Amino acid sequence: MDSINTLTLAHRIVQERVKPGNFCIDATAGRGQDTALLCELVGANGKVLSFDIQEDAIVSTRNRLQERGFSEIGTVILDSHSNMDKYAAPESVDCILFNFGYLPGGNHEVFTRADTSCEAIEKGLSLLCDSGIMCLSLYFGGPNGYSERDAILDLVKKFDPKKFTVIICQFANRKADCPFPIFIIKGAY
Repeated sequence: MDSINTLTLAHRIVQERVKPGNFCIDATAGRGQDTALLCELVGANGKVLSFDIQEDAIVSTRNRLQERGFSEIGTVILDSHSNMDKYAAPESVDCILFNFGYLPGGNHEVFTRADTSCEAIEKGLSLLCDSGIMCLSLYFGGPNGYSERDAILDLVKKFDPKKFTVIICQFANRKADCPFPIFIIKGAY
């Protein structure tokens, strides 16, 4: 039996929605796992942008793309996810993935923060095309505490239901600070 966790849920939804030729963004490159998945899904005619503020994440992601033969599909950018609107036109992106928290195996003193994360989410929504999807994977309770989680939950609950469908998935019988995904679909009401 396959495990069911935040990452597998996000990947299953993305695999159902992302098609060859799509344009996608991995807003938090990390070790490149999501970037590689998006490159695989969009194929040779698609495009993926991947952002991170840590050089270690950029190197890991570029290496993963090189190993998988996706260097021509994915572009890895050393910049904050809150600047993604400088790299993509409004309503041009089919899917945006976020993993909030810190870089796995990296410096735990560097992590996503509520202010730039909420700004990135709002900018990302303007980049999504109609029926585009955004997946927010919230890892919290560690060095970044609960303030980012709370700010993101407050933000997504305010989105106009005539413009966005917001689905918050929580694991009811797992530890209190278990990560969980949020899915936002543009124009699906």
